[in-house]
Amino acid sequence: MQGSVRLEGIVKRHGETTVLHGVDLAIAPGEFFVLLGPSGSGKTTTLRILAGLEEVSAGKVVIDGADVTAQEPGQRDVAMVFQSYALYPHMTVAQNIGFPLRMVGTDAKAIEQAVADAAAKVGIGHLLTRTPGQLSGGQQQRCALARAIVRKPRLFLLDEPLSNLDAKLRLQTRLELHTLQRALAATTVYVTHDQEEAMTLADRIAVFMDGRIVQVGTPRDVFARPQTVDVAAFIGTPPMNLLPGTWEGGTITIDGHIAIPAPSTTPSRREVTVGVRPGDMRIADTGLPARVERVEDLGDSAIVSFAAGEHLLKQKSDRLPLAQEGDRVHVSFAPDAAHVFDRQTGMRL
Repeated sequence: MQGSVRLEGIVKRHGETTVLHGVDLAIAPGEFFVLLGPSGSGKTTTLRILAGLEEVSAGKVVIDGADVTAQEPGQRDVAMVFQSYALYPHMTVAQNIGFPLRMVGTDAKAIEQAVADAAAKVGIGHLLTRTPGQLSGGQQQRCALARAIVRKPRLFLLDEPLSNLDAKLRLQTRLELHTLQRALAATTVYVTHDQEEAMTLADRIAVFMDGRIVQVGTPRDVFARPQTVDVAAFIGTPPMNLLPGTWEGGTITIDGHIAIPAPSTTPSRREVTVGVRPGDMRIADTGLPARVERVEDLGDSAIVSFAAGEHLLKQKSDRLPLAQEGDRVHVSFAPDAAHVFDRQTGMRL
């Protein structure tokens, strides 16, 4: 099966600025692989380097065992779907979808059949005679997808393809995209800053921060065991609560109010950051003194914001909380719910 990808020590510089600092990555054939990170973290640059749209300053791009670093985009047998869809406004849907095949001289009959097949796969077979201007955002997005799959490339590259859709359509298209990728069994590299999108689509995720990959793993791994404070603060809705703590001997103390057993003993006093997911926070009889700032009722769940000293903490509950805005309470959590990070390096302990 085609579609294995390796990036080896990829460095990208724009003048004095280094955008990517030695990115290493291996993607298996047929994998749905997501590059996730905040804006400016280097994920789109990495995708464009894979496509051949940007040159590397150092490093190698290897597809199916062959070094393609110096190859033009047209030689790499990859298809890219852009955030803007990049459809030709003067062409019909059928002409847009068939365009890559016309460019390589495929005969008209074969193009017609391939276009019909690709359009059927994404559910726009009835729209082939329309122009992009007559389509909704969701239909334009499907047209761009059909154009990508029509020539059966070995690699699909998708750059934030759902970001222009409204929330409901985004959910629906996400599901369809996942089903389509499974049906095609095609290696897919997908860029997004939307972690919910990443968590629901990916076989594995690479989390980018400041031009580096800081963690690679399954969605479950990345959520359950973030390797750095930055990943912990980025993944999760709402993100993880982070509190300063002191690790001395076999105990970690938070603000003098909560003491939890440490994962091991430390010979000297160590400053740490303790992370707790909002779903693990509880209103308790003892713990950090806090004031309820806001209660957001989401229908099937609620998010409560607490001010605890200078910290703003969040609790996520699948039932409405008993506390009201303005109440004085204590918040706590089970010791095994704590994630502990070194305060200096930000690395998981």
